[in-house]
Amino acid sequence: MRQGLPSSASSHLTQGASLMSMSTASAALAFKPEQIGQLITVPVQKGSIALQVATVIHTDPSHKFRVPIVAADPAAAWTAEGADITASDAVLDEAVAEYKKLAGLTIITSELADDSSPEAAGIVGAGLARDIARKIDAAFFGTNVTDEGPPPVVNANQPAGLEDLANVNAITGPADWANVDPFTEAVYEAESVGATVNAFIAHPADALALAQVKETTGSNRDLLQPDPTLPGVRRVAGVPLLVSPAVTEGTIWGIPTALSLVALRKDVTLDVDRSAYFASDRVGIRATLRVGWVFPHEAAIQKISLTPAG
Repeated sequence: MRQGLPSSASSHLTQGASLMSMSTASAALAFKPEQIGQLITVPVQKGSIALQVATVIHTDPSHKFRVPIVAADPAAAWTAEGADITASDAVLDEAVAEYKKLAGLTIITSELADDSSPEAAGIVGAGLARDIARKIDAAFFGTNVTDEGPPPVVNANQPAGLEDLANVNAITGPADWANVDPFTEAVYEAESVGATVNAFIAHPADALALAQVKETTGSNRDLLQPDPTLPGVRRVAGVPLLVSPAVTEGTIWGIPTALSLVALRKDVTLDVDRSAYFASDRVGIRATLRVGWVFPHEAAIQKISLTPAG
């Protein structure tokens, strides 16, 4: 947490009491670092579907996140007694992601900061947390292409998302959600490449359509299966179905958690500063996060899409 005054102003504050009144405002106490875990980081992780379905890794200091990949195993062969064994090598590769910064800034008056309580601090922090979670999901389930071109234009400040992956397993579903066949196919397709689908993520409209499908004509029993151990959670083909507005309508993603890695270079950092807004007597509240993600086995990612109309 940082606070300060321009040097021209600090020269006039010769009394220790005056300086203390500026550096120990109740807003600073409300936003002290001990509160950050509860105020920002925890709500971001709870609010982001991407951080719930992926493996979240807190990394050591570095500029990039690297994942080693064994692209092909060394080969064994049936060999005659006494014969030379044929040597072979593994094919080694890596997946690399650069950390990108997600940042938000809120400005409040000094009066609000001075009179704030932990509840008021929570309101400000929760707003930043919600938008950070929304932006993470939008990037994770979307694309960083801003103009398809040609040539395509990419937002270099944003990570590439699932929509940018070239080698995911694409499954074409029916024109309308009517049964679980595409999801069963996705589960088995993932298993065929050594992966397990741990969650399906759908747009709310698609999730609602699935929730209204019945097991058979004339039945009142829903096609989606409730999970008695997790109230409110629904399963399709035995896999939890989660909802995010960040997913493109008409598309449902099947995510293998172990092969979807989100690297946090550093948890959300909250800074409170008065110096930048000294002339207007306001306080800046800034939240920043550096994050990157990789999908080391793209073929394990399942993309189920409705057949386009017409």
